[in-house]
Amino acid sequence: MAVMSEPRTPGTPGAAQWDSGWYRFARHTPSPNFGPRPGHTPVDLLVLHSISLPPGVYGGPHIAELFTNRLDWAAHPYFETIRGLQVSSHFYIQRQGELWQFVSCDDRAWHAGASFYRGRANCNDDSIGIELEGLEGDTFESAQYETLEALVGALAGRYPIDHIAGHEHIAPGRKQDPGDGLDWEVLQRTLGLSQSCFPAVTKK
Repeated sequence: MAVMSEPRTPGTPGAAQWDSGWYRFARHTPSPNFGPRPGHTPVDLLVLHSISLPPGVYGGPHIAELFTNRLDWAAHPYFETIRGLQVSSHFYIQRQGELWQFVSCDDRAWHAGASFYRGRANCNDDSIGIELEGLEGDTFESAQYETLEALVGALAGRYPIDHIAGHEHIAPGRKQDPGDGLDWEVLQRTLGLSQSCFPAVTKK
């Protein structure tokens, strides 16, 4: 059974933000789907995804169950189409902004798949995966942006993050998430990062 810890409130006196790659202000649900990063690999890329299980259904336990290999494949017809899938992400942000963590950021989660970005293949090696609960191409909630802003700030304080991209940018033609519903301009302004940190996107 997955071990859960209650999320802690940022700003708690004396509370360190990180413990061996685990963010203390997230709900911890360790996944078995991870491995070591290649030696001397800089962790400098954040990859944003969107996910919902079944597609378009929010708030259920199925995403956490998928990432921890506990999903009942017979519970919904859609699950049969992904039967046996073993994946994970470092973080997952629910619609109301609650933050979960499944893999230590010091380790390699299985979120990117076949991918290539900034002249590098195998983006799992040098990236941190962040799943936003949502339907591909649909919009996201303000609470999710707020949690993402805080998380990116904490990650940038620990790892040499220099780029943020969507799954669609590292696996074009194969993946389309998070899609047009993610407002990259708002994200850039909110995070206060240079435009060079983001993929080239068309203004809405």
